[in-house]
Amino acid sequence: MHEARDALLRVARLSTMGELSASIAHEINQPLSAIVANGQACRRFLGGPAADIEDAREAVEEIIVDGGRASEVLKRVRGMVKYSVPEPGPLDVNGAIGEVLTITCQELHRHKVSVQTMLDPALPLVLADRVQVQQVVLNLVMNGIEAMREVDDRPRVLMLKSQMGNDREVTVSVEDTGAGVDPAQLGHIFEAFFATKAEGLGMGLSICQSIVRAHGRRLSATTAGELGGAVFRFTLPVSQEAAA
Repeated sequence: MHEARDALLRVARLSTMGELSASIAHEINQPLSAIVANGQACRRFLGGPAADIEDAREAVEEIIVDGGRASEVLKRVRGMVKYSVPEPGPLDVNGAIGEVLTITCQELHRHKVSVQTMLDPALPLVLADRVQVQQVVLNLVMNGIEAMREVDDRPRVLMLKSQMGNDREVTVSVEDTGAGVDPAQLGHIFEAFFATKAEGLGMGLSICQSIVRAHGRRLSATTAGELGGAVFRFTLPVSQEAAA
């Protein structure tokens, strides 16, 4: 059962990353285009009768920086899609959230969604599996984007927060300015195969709940928060090493 669950989690990640393929390609193409442009400039600086060594050196430095940018994007994507046995360990939850926002930034821009973050910089490390936590955050971000697709009478805003829940856990919340969750559906949205949209399979939130429960905690939802839309909130246990 554990093997089947892990396989299902990976399929869900691959499916979500497939939805983001255009955004990821754009994210990688930007530094690659800059590398080509700087490479051409470097050739021009060195090809004249009097080689401009200083400008060529600056172009090479920019090529190195942009190469690093492209490599980081690929590293993050590879970390999300590769098969690995869950390994809970000390994790900086703010860093994990930041990496998800980097992967989804083009998707957020494409749907005209602005992001607000309130990430407590003084949070202790949590005891969690990085990829699984990112899968939960990624799913909630994508759900928030989907919930605001039809919004045209107010700004589309996605707010992500992290804060201490109590002395033993950290709370993460994702809130949107969509229509919220129908109160009649609130008790069912985490059930497997319960879909709130026609094209959905109804597995995303169920998988997220399964991940959070595997960490000894729970994912919950409320119909309206500060922004007026749905709020999804989950907690993670503080690492005992960090607490000590």
